[in-house]
Amino acid sequence: MDTGTPATGGFGALLYGLRTGAGLSQEELAHDAGVSVRALSYMEGGHTRGPQRRTVQALAAALGLDAAGALELERAASLGRPRPARTAGAAGAAGAVGAVDAVGAVGGTASAAVADAGGPDLLPRAPRGFHGRAAELGALSRAAAGEAPVCLVVGPAGVGKTALVLHWAHQGRAGFPDGRLYADLRGFGDTGEPALMEVLREFLPALGVPHGGIPESVNGAAALFRSLAADRRLLVVLDNARDSEQVRPLLPGGRRCVTVVTSRHRLPGLIVTDSARPVAVDVLGPEDGTMLLAGVLGTERVLAEPVAARRLAELCGGLPLALRVAAARLAQRPGWSLDAMAADLSDETRRLVVLDVEDTGVRAALRLTLQQLPSRVSRLFAHLGRHPGTHVDRYAAAALADTDPAAAEACLERLVVAHLVTETAPGRWAMHDLVRLYARSLDAGPDALGRVLDHYIATGLAAVAAAEPGNEECFPLPADHLPPAAVREFADRSAAVAWYAAERDDLTLAVAASQAAGLHGRTWRIVMTLWPLMVWRVRDGWVPLLETALEAARADGDRHGESRVLNVLGWVLTEEGRIPEALTHLTAASALAARARDAVAEANALVVLGVARAALGGLDEAAEGCERAVELAREAGDRTVERLAMQHLARHWADAGKWRQALDTATEALAFDDRPGTTDVPRILLLMVRGEALLGLGDEDGGIGQLELAAREAEASGYEDGAVRALGVLLRVSADPGLRARYDAAVARLRTRA
Repeated sequence: MDTGTPATGGFGALLYGLRTGAGLSQEELAHDAGVSVRALSYMEGGHTRGPQRRTVQALAAALGLDAAGALELERAASLGRPRPARTAGAAGAAGAVGAVDAVGAVGGTASAAVADAGGPDLLPRAPRGFHGRAAELGALSRAAAGEAPVCLVVGPAGVGKTALVLHWAHQGRAGFPDGRLYADLRGFGDTGEPALMEVLREFLPALGVPHGGIPESVNGAAALFRSLAADRRLLVVLDNARDSEQVRPLLPGGRRCVTVVTSRHRLPGLIVTDSARPVAVDVLGPEDGTMLLAGVLGTERVLAEPVAARRLAELCGGLPLALRVAAARLAQRPGWSLDAMAADLSDETRRLVVLDVEDTGVRAALRLTLQQLPSRVSRLFAHLGRHPGTHVDRYAAAALADTDPAAAEACLERLVVAHLVTETAPGRWAMHDLVRLYARSLDAGPDALGRVLDHYIATGLAAVAAAEPGNEECFPLPADHLPPAAVREFADRSAAVAWYAAERDDLTLAVAASQAAGLHGRTWRIVMTLWPLMVWRVRDGWVPLLETALEAARADGDRHGESRVLNVLGWVLTEEGRIPEALTHLTAASALAARARDAVAEANALVVLGVARAALGGLDEAAEGCERAVELAREAGDRTVERLAMQHLARHWADAGKWRQALDTATEALAFDDRPGTTDVPRILLLMVRGEALLGLGDEDGGIGQLELAAREAEASGYEDGAVRALGVLLRVSADPGLRARYDAAVARLRTRA
């Protein structure tokens, strides 16, 4: 606590001169001598009768004094503190302070009477090994410009907010000639927050107020602080603030004062009432993370294992606290390789343990953040650890915690404010990897995974209904299904497909988690809810996921599910050109459905089996299978499957050059469409067959019109495969440059998506 106001003469003045001559801050000397900063401040200010001899000896050693210098310091200490003369200025200060205590305000007399501060410096020492953060330092400098700025430096626990601010403050010391004040508000500590009066009792003496002249009331002391700061160029750092209320009484308010507040919370109230300018601090990138390791371990050690060093930075998630703990462990073990540490951290069950040193580490920092939150918020946080993916929406969060989406969203917003989750897109939240591991270590009960899997099943079925209206249900729900409190609604096909695309990675992770937990019935059902996206993006590498579903359906003993999975798997394999594998699966699907007397499933299998046979040149055999599928669907009264079978039958006729049969079949199937104004994949494909058939029969204008309609509908709906096919046929009969441009654009979109 560097007050810069040494006593006049005596031990305090001598100690102050020796310390400043050595270029040490109060915190640095206090640390090296093993005394508290406050005790050192009192010694230099002449507010102690004289320290014990062993304290003086420790100070002399820390200052590097020779024998004569140490004896002189001991002699000065033995004389005790000098008795200050009672000057008119001092009497005026005491009187003014009394007036402040009485009315809670300060007039010009008190401000003028207090001794000149002479540039007090309470900043802790500058952080060692600081690296990078050029963007954040620039943002902080910009935020500190202007009149009486309040800068709000926010970020998650362990991200290095305090280090950033102290580095910036020490680099810019010259910009605050009237002093630099610092207080740790301990808003996220175990030791309890300091009382407001405790902070003011450090600030006011630093600004020249004698300890006996500090008002007894908080309001009086705060008013005196504001008065003293009014005309000074001060920096006030308020570190680790819990909320806006804790900060406001300590804002200096002077026009030339700069206040920097750090917090794990976003403190929107401070932005509203005091125009605070937020500066976000996020995790380090791999390069800066590696350089931080080098700052602790030495460049040579890091350069000797560059790949392992980068891997360490990635495993620590770029979190400076985690990186420093890992570096500290390595520094204690000079014979241990960075690769060995990376291997240790690769074990998720041990990672947080490895990243703890004594009472410092990621778990401790997160625990302190979490304990500040209401129980309902911390409960949701624990349940988020059971989510198998990387992102949640409010419906998934609600299912995990067995609550409703509105309550879940309110808790998620509190977690965002506390920097425990991040809103990566509107309505989608994610956790840092280390935060997720910590949440996973908390108790969330046994049913959270089952609830979120059933949420995905229910939402997937709603998406199927919107994406392919009129289709049959994919499957019956599991007998022990846990219905969510609410299921997302989809206005139309595009909304459903957008959800599929956004959630695809998380759905894949949910399938893996379900399979690992032995929840086989849920595993294959989640995969099967994805079939509309498979139709629209058939070449997106679905085989591994479908093979997992097939394994799960067989383990579940569900023949109906097995037949459906085999059917979709066979179709995807056919599209990938893996015909022999496809035929094996499709033949098995057809046989299973026939034995189960499931006419619809058998019709579906015959349709896809026809596609595979056609790929081998067996167009007549494929057409026969589709004709049988049409009969089965009619017997079952399923017009959707009947239309699908007719669509494929028309395709086989067209590929065989039987244009009249193709045209008649496609026209009949299009008449099934009882939802005018809607577009789906079968409709687009039927329009294409009609167009090709008309071209084959010599009606070029009619054929081009149908193909153009198919292309436009495919482009509008995002069905890139269909757009490429329709435009490709058009280019065979037209040299229109516009068609070529559209075709190239559709191919580019298809490749980009892949």
